[in-house]
Amino acid sequence: MVLGSFAESLTRFRGALMAELVGQGYDVLACAPAADDATRQRLAALGVRYVDIAMQRTGLNPLADLGLLWRLIALLRRERPDVLFCYTIKPVVYGALAARLVGGIRVTPMITGLGYAFMGGGGRLQRWVSAAARALYRLALQRAHCVFFQNPDDLGEFRRLGLLPAQARIQQVPGSGVDTLEYAQMPVPAAPVFLLVARLVRDKGVYEYVEAARQVRRQYPTARFQIAGWIDENPTAIPEEALADWVSEGVIEFLGKLEDVRPALAACAVYVLPSYREGTPRSVLEAMAVGRAIITTDAPGCRETVVDQYNGVLVPVADAARLAQAMCCFIERPERVEEYARASRLLAEQRFDVRIVNRLIIQGMDLPC
Repeated sequence: MVLGSFAESLTRFRGALMAELVGQGYDVLACAPAADDATRQRLAALGVRYVDIAMQRTGLNPLADLGLLWRLIALLRRERPDVLFCYTIKPVVYGALAARLVGGIRVTPMITGLGYAFMGGGGRLQRWVSAAARALYRLALQRAHCVFFQNPDDLGEFRRLGLLPAQARIQQVPGSGVDTLEYAQMPVPAAPVFLLVARLVRDKGVYEYVEAARQVRRQYPTARFQIAGWIDENPTAIPEEALADWVSEGVIEFLGKLEDVRPALAACAVYVLPSYREGTPRSVLEAMAVGRAIITTDAPGCRETVVDQYNGVLVPVADAARLAQAMCCFIERPERVEEYARASRLLAEQRFDVRIVNRLIIQGMDLPC
């Protein structure tokens, strides 16, 4: 059973894994809340059965989360999976707890990033959310068969906070991987076009991206800055009014939520993700696979994707001035864009190809191939 909190992620991030398992003869069940018809059809085409599970993806509502736990217990008792692979905080916490209560299920959670609950600072609410999340992780992971991490920083944080049992088996994987055949290398356009693809929340560095774009356009008015994404249900979501103001100002072009990001990647010269922290950012892996120079932050998860001054540039978190400086360097030295683009593609093939990642996950599940 594969359990997620966002139905589209089942095919976008786990589709290749489930297809590999089906190809090896396993029966695969996918669960998430409110999948649309297109997602259900894509899962069916993979040979995967889908079951809806009601879930509030964000927030800590004790009554709602208790209801989720009971629904998961009922689902696991009915389906009796041999292995549960769960990812993102609520599926990991409540999926692992439900499997522990049902018994006889091999639990293999993946920590895909720490997000809002582990961000430093914040007010009383954020501190309470952080404390609750840590306590739930500590309880849920006690009997995990294998815990997957996407970067060493998150693993180190879990160990520092005592969230992993002493006997825990750990497997680090290079993110969710990217299909380097599906995301084929594309020529780099000559025009200075920068692209950010992300959920529109503060922690993705959206404000810094916009401010850096303003600074760069003062010196290079023909440079273009695009954002593709959607406004998320998150305490740090970007207000729609702010997005509209940026578009009216002419500082960014908003592409909306894209079903297929490849045309947007093909049209950009440099991919930018100024995120505060990630697991391993899939959007960067996709940009690397098509052959794009990368600007991202020297932050957990993000730094795993870039060898500084080889396939891209690492900048400090929340530093619009340094971000703008990196953008200007690429405009002034277009030969570096081509050089880094080739290096990105090579890294994607050698380290981040989804087949490499899936092999590690299946080994961690202890499934015979």
